[in-house]
Amino acid sequence: MLLHVLWVIGITAEGMTGALAAGRQKMDLFGVSTIACVTAIGGGTIRDLVLGHYPLVWVEDPQYLLVIIGAAILTVSISFLMQHFRVLFLVLDAIGLSAFAVIGIRVALEMGHGFIIAVVAAVLTGAFGGVLRDLLCDRVPLVFQKELYASIALLATIVYFALDWLGASETATIIISVLVAFITRLLSIWKSWSLPVFDYQERDYQRDPSQRLWSFFRWGGRNSTGGAEGPGDSANA
Repeated sequence: MLLHVLWVIGITAEGMTGALAAGRQKMDLFGVSTIACVTAIGGGTIRDLVLGHYPLVWVEDPQYLLVIIGAAILTVSISFLMQHFRVLFLVLDAIGLSAFAVIGIRVALEMGHGFIIAVVAAVLTGAFGGVLRDLLCDRVPLVFQKELYASIALLATIVYFALDWLGASETATIIISVLVAFITRLLSIWKSWSLPVFDYQERDYQRDPSQRLWSFFRWGGRNSTGGAEGPGDSANA
């Protein structure tokens, strides 16, 4: 029951953030509603499709779509106030991420999968709604660039399995896993924690035309000076 309440809070908050992202791209109400729904339930939908978990949540209970669309329309109506609720959105987003991750874990376990698939399910459920949102809004997903987000889902999975191995009750396992993920997410925002970033910028350089593959075939294996190029030629030059 607690996890379900947190999930509803999560999809509502994610629907509102999706609506704001659509507004930045100047989308119409249909676009706003679509991005809101994709953000809120896209991750869970991908998880269920990948794992073959049917029926999809929003297909079985379509009223959740109305909740998300209602949150999106509300966001459009009070958009001028949204800047004052930034901290609240961060907290609600952290709640959603934590609840989504644990829900993903439980779906994987209920289907008989082990740790690795549980991690995949947690990451898909928790993070990939935002990935779809950013892709549809034509930007590199924030999940791939900065802050701890998908890794929070991994942490939740580790904590969940550790508590389960220690024999904790199901309720305690769920509550502690959600709390650890939630607190870590807020700390990562406050302390600006992030994973190492791979920054590779290829420098421009001029390549010797004689070293190109087409040149080798054109000249029949002869170097630019007209002599046959053997294994020791370059070393003796």
